[in-house]
Amino acid sequence: MRAQVDMDWLLQTLLVSLRLGALLWATPLLALGRVPARIKIMAVLVFSAALSSIALGDATPPEGTGALIAAAIGELTVGALMAFGLACAFGALQFGGRLLDLQIGFGVASLINPSTQEQEPLIGTALLLVGVLTFYLVDGHHWLIRAVVESYTWFPVGRTFERLAIEAVVAQFGLMFTLGVVLVAPVIAVLLLLDVAFAMAARTMPQLNVFLLGIPVKIVAGLMVLILCAPYVGAAIGRILESTFNYWRVLAQ
Repeated sequence: MRAQVDMDWLLQTLLVSLRLGALLWATPLLALGRVPARIKIMAVLVFSAALSSIALGDATPPEGTGALIAAAIGELTVGALMAFGLACAFGALQFGGRLLDLQIGFGVASLINPSTQEQEPLIGTALLLVGVLTFYLVDGHHWLIRAVVESYTWFPVGRTFERLAIEAVVAQFGLMFTLGVVLVAPVIAVLLLLDVAFAMAARTMPQLNVFLLGIPVKIVAGLMVLILCAPYVGAAIGRILESTFNYWRVLAQ
């Protein structure tokens, strides 16, 4: 018994796997636990085989070694640009959490980030995990699969970039800082008012040890305001994730 493999389908699958692999490998979507590399590779190949049949249909791969290499580079570029959008979305959560860590006083504390296996600030890591959990709870993985399928309409396999939307990449990068600040703005505002109050107290009552008193007060006040703002965090995270899909649409224009 001989098994015959359609080389066109195989090449299409490999090209698709480059885009999908770059997209999933560079994002913290698997941050809730360490996934072995072999499982990731198998998952990418299985999804790529399905996408090559669903999204591409009867399309033929580029002919010639040079065209195939150019198509592979293009697929890696598209996957990296899409991954950059997701990385900025989750980076906004980490940036906002890092601001709170510095303001509250948790900057000296750190946790192991499951996605990078590195020491990172407490609230930043917590917000990142909440963001990943929210992403799955709001069916963000379904949106991601739909966007990946549609990306082959926006960016067909083998398409060369006539114009790379650098302004969209820069705007998405800047949006990471903007949304990160907006996410934690109420807590930062309260902590700023506390700093002003402690500064005035230090001027009027020099005998008061403002430094020792300010640390626990800022921790308690910051956490309390963060808890009060928790019902609105989900909507803010949804807005952050929505910016990623808008960024992908701008890239396709």
